[in-house]
Amino acid sequence: MTGTNGDDVTIVDACTRRREGGSPTAVLIDDITLSDSTRRAIVRRAGTSHAAFVDDAGTTPTVRFFTAHGELTNCGHGTIAAQAVLLHRRRIREHRLRQRTGGRTFDTTAIQRDDGIEVWFDQGPVELQDCTAAGRDSILAALNIRSNDMATDDAPCVASPGTPRLLVPVRTLPTLLSIRPDLRRLAAECRRLGFLGCFVYTLSPTRDAAAARMFAPAIGVGEDVVNANSTGCLAAHLFATHGHSSIEVEQGQTAGRPSLVFATATATTKGISARVGGMATIRSGPNGRANGEAP
Repeated sequence: MTGTNGDDVTIVDACTRRREGGSPTAVLIDDITLSDSTRRAIVRRAGTSHAAFVDDAGTTPTVRFFTAHGELTNCGHGTIAAQAVLLHRRRIREHRLRQRTGGRTFDTTAIQRDDGIEVWFDQGPVELQDCTAAGRDSILAALNIRSNDMATDDAPCVASPGTPRLLVPVRTLPTLLSIRPDLRRLAAECRRLGFLGCFVYTLSPTRDAAAARMFAPAIGVGEDVVNANSTGCLAAHLFATHGHSSIEVEQGQTAGRPSLVFATATATTKGISARVGGMATIRSGPNGRANGEAP
């Protein structure tokens, strides 16, 4: 049972790069009697931006995600963290499971590697649509991005694996790293337009790699260290516009936490679907004890 003081929190660095960085994520084996306000309080006490609450009672784990502000429909790096903890608890080197989150059940894979636990999950269909000119301009103004900062061979796109967010391409890495958004204004615009946040990225010349930053003040996360679901959205967008089926995206530079997310996209009968992956390191377990790694 999860204590309401958060004693049973496991901290996972999700989407690490060469065993470094990643997004610190709290994972708890859930006590379903806890109130949502208690879950939000546990996130605050854990000191992470997100937490995954795992109900592992049945054959298909149910995972709910919270920030200190409320519940999320889904969370990509939270899924990676949760599946890493489930593999570690089972004391095995590999598992293939189904996870239930936000009314959807999907496939997951976790494998113990020498440099951490590799996790992949089926993100499912990603809906893509153009952003209206008015919506685009209001978001760019809140981001403090000028028109000449934008990539000339790409365009902003609304992408939704269940929750819409705006993908924003900029020309160069220095431009990406220099962005200083007006977070209050951006939160208001995202709420008005129904966006989770804005995933700003710059592509490599070959379009198989990118660097990105995710701003989501509307859900209480000014800048996310890692946003795995948006990486899947970017993979779907590039598949639709340029025919590229895979990408790896570096994130976390401005937070001093180098991170890496992988994604692939394919055409299915339901549209373009993405699969998202990353490495995870279990940093500490209940009461701060180091967990080490699965055998």
